[in-house]
Amino acid sequence: MSIAARPHRRSWRVQLRIGAVATLAGVFGGIAYTVGTVSTSESASAALRQGSGNCNITDVANKDLPSVVTISVTGVSNGQVAGGTGSGEVIRSDGYILTNNHVIAPAATGGSVTVMFNDGKTAPASIVGRDPLTDLAVIKVNGQSSLKTISFGSSSDLEIGLPVIVLGAPLGLSSTVTSGIVSALDRTIEVPGESGSALLVDAIQTDAAINPGNSGGVLANCEGQMIGVPSAGATVPTASGESSGGSIGLGFAIPSNLAKMVSDEIISTGSATHAYFGLVAEPVRSGGPVNGKVEGLLITSVVAGGPSDSAGLTPGDLITSINGEKATDTTQLVEITLSKRP
Repeated sequence: MSIAARPHRRSWRVQLRIGAVATLAGVFGGIAYTVGTVSTSESASAALRQGSGNCNITDVANKDLPSVVTISVTGVSNGQVAGGTGSGEVIRSDGYILTNNHVIAPAATGGSVTVMFNDGKTAPASIVGRDPLTDLAVIKVNGQSSLKTISFGSSSDLEIGLPVIVLGAPLGLSSTVTSGIVSALDRTIEVPGESGSALLVDAIQTDAAINPGNSGGVLANCEGQMIGVPSAGATVPTASGESSGGSIGLGFAIPSNLAKMVSDEIISTGSATHAYFGLVAEPVRSGGPVNGKVEGLLITSVVAGGPSDSAGLTPGDLITSINGEKATDTTQLVEITLSKRP
């Protein structure tokens, strides 16, 4: 039995167990959360393929920085007073700003969000909606009508080796620009989340420096279009097991196509919806429960009246492939629900 969805590039589930940890690139009290397992248009693409030598970073910075903001948050997280900084970008001229959920989450149950624009002016913002599952959120500054907006590019046009630019406020240092290349595509990165963990699905990997505070900012192409939202970076743990906190050239961004889809829905409805299968499954191994070869995902229960039930799936069925790939991990099911529409 196989489950099929719209074809996409091969998804790599990343587990950096040795030598690196994933760090959410938002600053909270000066400490970044860490986890030990890190599970364009044609003309734009043509320009990118010419190589980084023809990528004018100064032009990109001048074009995009007026749309990039620094976000300061105070609130309560896990019962304790929390605060910190992150980044965001204006996506609508009347004050809507896209950022990461983990940047503004401390203020979700009471607190404050303040936006500082590129010209140094500040304004209070309110939370329009947030989606912990994709780590995206939208906030709004009221009383605005002519803010400069960022231009969305198509993340599906990206290729490994293309030059990219990161704009944001690492460590609270506003209007910071770093550059690099797309070093890999379609990573699935497990990061800390409100319910234990969240997934960055089909993430863009880059060697451009992404540090705490860059979260929610802009990953841009040479045309100045946003093709990703920087969200996490890998760091080297110290001898005590804690994160060193600095960039080692492994950063990850949520692709712009997903960011636009989620942010548009949040602005329209106040929340984001996701597909679901309505089943529970677990890996089945031959040759032992630990080291044996995974033969597929065994369905252990099905929600009555749900999509899987309607499709004829029943407990005891074995899922052997998902979207053209061998079924080995229930994370593959989660990836589909976060990145696809019914």
